[in-house]
Amino acid sequence: MRSLDEFATAKLGELERSSLRRALVDTTRVTAIWLLRNGRRLLSFCCNDYLNLTHHPAVKEAAIEALRVHGVGAGASRFVTGNHPLFSELEARLARLKETEAACVFGSGYLANLGIIPALIGPDDLVLIDELAHACLWAGARLARAAVVPFRHADVEHVELLLAQLRRRHRHALIATDGVFSMDGDIAPLHGLAALAQRHDAWLMSDDAHGLGVVGGGRGSNFLGGTKADVPLQMGTLSKALGSYGGYVCASAAVVDLIRNRARTVIYSTGLPPAIVAAAIAALDVIEREPAYAALPLAKAKAFARGAGLPEPVSPIVPVLLGEAEAALKASRLLEDHGFLVVAIRPPTVPAGTARLRLTFTVIEAQ
Repeated sequence: MRSLDEFATAKLGELERSSLRRALVDTTRVTAIWLLRNGRRLLSFCCNDYLNLTHHPAVKEAAIEALRVHGVGAGASRFVTGNHPLFSELEARLARLKETEAACVFGSGYLANLGIIPALIGPDDLVLIDELAHACLWAGARLARAAVVPFRHADVEHVELLLAQLRRRHRHALIATDGVFSMDGDIAPLHGLAALAQRHDAWLMSDDAHGLGVVGGGRGSNFLGGTKADVPLQMGTLSKALGSYGGYVCASAAVVDLIRNRARTVIYSTGLPPAIVAAAIAALDVIEREPAYAALPLAKAKAFARGAGLPEPVSPIVPVLLGEAEAALKASRLLEDHGFLVVAIRPPTVPAGTARLRLTFTVIEAQ
């Protein structure tokens, strides 16, 4: 195995020289916003738990009760014995929130995109994907073995041009985009993309991992602007604003049934633990019951941007672009020295030359 070790060591050296090597750091979240890291108490500005529901008493109690009743794990895939009754409740709640007929829950957001796209799209088909879409959308598109063509970020005119050029060559076409882009915090032009999709018989899919719970009245990015965008495949996660874990897709009953029957990441994965599903249901209760609470992260992001002289954000994500990876690392270390945790975001997560600090805002005031 010497050659394997030599290969790994050489690659790690390349990453180190480029300031791109990553390391896991033990982190304890003491409260919703305070954490312990490297022996220091830090105020976090880099967590995706926008509503701090991981620490919400009702959410924790729901998980504890499900643990008592159903045990720790699901025990098998959902198609064997792992489909505990909480799944049906969660899927019905998600479909209701997103105004669709049905929903399907996956083991994670990444697994959702790896399963959804290949279940619907094949080698004779076309996937047009935003160049800044999340890695799991890209992975799902490539796994489908379709023709995968990127379009310029949030550029509706470019999508229209590509559809005019390419659509007729392919049996089916999918337009894939984030709803809220995780590294820039901007929002996809879903209404414009939906109109194009209808005109060219294409299927629009949005990954709203960072939209659910915090934009569109808590219902996500395709509910912005007063009218719901017609997005037939509304994908998202349970692990950001909902504070739990897992992924989902909301769609028509027929599409969801097909995905359940064809998505390998549903069929061949153990179901989510009952406590995790129960926590997500309780989190949805909070979002639906307290819309003013759900609106706080964006309000705080806007207040910060005003004070810092930055453009007004449209989500709780505020990027501060610094350019090179080393510059972002130095800025992150400086903030940590002053008691703030803001992790540097570097390539390949973002394009070369756009390393940044990514600040995220949550609901609880610092004390």
